[in-house]
Amino acid sequence: MREKKLLGTGVSNFKDLIEYNYYYFDKTKYIEDICKNRGKTLLFTRPRRFGKTLNMSTLKYFFSLEKAEENKKLFKNLYISNSRYFSEQGLYPVIFISMKDIKESTWENCFKEIKLLIKGIYSDFEYVRDILNKSELKEFDKIWLDEENADYKNSLKNLCKYLYKYHSKKIVLLIDEYDTAIVNANIETYFDAEAKEFFRGFYSSALKDNEYLHIGVLTGILRVAREGIFSGLNNLRVYDIFQEEFSSFFGLEEIEVKDALKYYEIEHKIEDVKKWYDGYRFGNSDVYNPWSILNYLENKKLESYWLGTSDNALIYDILEKSNLDTFKDFEKLVEGKELEKILDSSFNFNDLKKYPEGIWQLMVYGGYLRAKRKISQFEYTIDIPNYEIKTFFEKDFIERFLKDTITFNKSILALLEGNIEKFEYELIQILKTATSYFDFGQEEKLYHILFLGMLISLKNNYKVKSNIEVGYGRTDILLIPFEKNKVGFIFEFKVAKTEDELEERAKEALRQINKKEYDTPLKEEGIKNIYKIGIAFCGKKLKIEYEKKE
Repeated sequence: MREKKLLGTGVSNFKDLIEYNYYYFDKTKYIEDICKNRGKTLLFTRPRRFGKTLNMSTLKYFFSLEKAEENKKLFKNLYISNSRYFSEQGLYPVIFISMKDIKESTWENCFKEIKLLIKGIYSDFEYVRDILNKSELKEFDKIWLDEENADYKNSLKNLCKYLYKYHSKKIVLLIDEYDTAIVNANIETYFDAEAKEFFRGFYSSALKDNEYLHIGVLTGILRVAREGIFSGLNNLRVYDIFQEEFSSFFGLEEIEVKDALKYYEIEHKIEDVKKWYDGYRFGNSDVYNPWSILNYLENKKLESYWLGTSDNALIYDILEKSNLDTFKDFEKLVEGKELEKILDSSFNFNDLKKYPEGIWQLMVYGGYLRAKRKISQFEYTIDIPNYEIKTFFEKDFIERFLKDTITFNKSILALLEGNIEKFEYELIQILKTATSYFDFGQEEKLYHILFLGMLISLKNNYKVKSNIEVGYGRTDILLIPFEKNKVGFIFEFKVAKTEDELEERAKEALRQINKKEYDTPLKEEGIKNIYKIGIAFCGKKLKIEYEKKE
């Protein structure tokens, strides 16, 4: 039996992937389209771990005149080798820069890392010093030798000029994860004050009116980060998740996944794989998560692989500023429902601060949600793309905002056992830890997050109804068991101004359940065992009053 190719999970260097004969999903067809865009700058935005760095590495080895004949062999038997655009192989000096590791807490440290990065790139092209005039050599050495007053804003454009002067060839400029440092600067709150001006100059000088540039290619996650950075860049073409061109350049189409499963003799698992890792929609292509597919092929286990690799800091930052309506929407998503949301790519960071609804854009661009169907120019239905992403809402999200998952599980178990006293105790323990994320003026939001967790953990055994009209009013939470012999639950919440009011407010909540007949839907479902639970809370304290109907 012929030995199968190894899987290069985590290998983002194209040369290594080919030379070590790892399994490779051939994306070189898109080099044709990139070649057709000469004289332009292309920006691709996709979620993390969707093949951006590998594709950029592929472009580097394709275009680079350095070791051109050696690199030519890498493309043997790949699509591009039979294209008329293969004549472009090995013709250009290539500058490749990755910003993916620039994640510093202060602008001082961020700029220090950027300077080191640029210095390293200049070192790679030390040979051009031989043909530079005195003035150019002085500017080169300021960066190369880390001297004071070096012109870092124009460093990439200047390097393009030096390389053109040496080779008499225009430059291919590749910038991977261009937005990482920008997003991080926003999270750490130094973007507007210090970083914005530098990045605007740094990127614009290299990409705008650069006479030495053959083509520029950038990748990132968020189109939102480009606002104010590329202002006036009239040759920029943006290919985000909504564009039909290059729609499957990043990610895997179903035929690619099926071929891989067949090669590794597990094609019978396609439906399970589809459930877990399919569901993304880029342009007109249905796309699988490539990182998850590679890990599944290697481990043969249906697990969450992608979420642990992602930086969720910006999403968490926006979530912590969100209102109650946002968390009610999360409830709907967890229930398998769709939302109708505005996804406007012109959003910038200031917009996100003003309008927490921008969380949906971040979720879609970041790969946590799918833009399923276009309603109007900017309005889309959005939903959870696959089972893997559900684990983010079921595990990571709850752990982030409730911290103590073990305690939360204890509270749910106590509830299902009918031990309401223990349920009350465990809820108090949760509040003690969870409230560190929220201001005390937002107790309602916190409490809703708490019951969002309940919704998630009970979804397989209960229909969870939130804030619906029942009987003669609107109840907060209904838990309706799928099995009629199981216990149903009714929750009504009240806020007390002081701890002394807790007991009375809890009793008031219980009376409201009875008076307004909130048990009507449970009775209609044939549920006979019902817990009616009134909860009053004040800060980190709460009180429960309850009745059981049998």
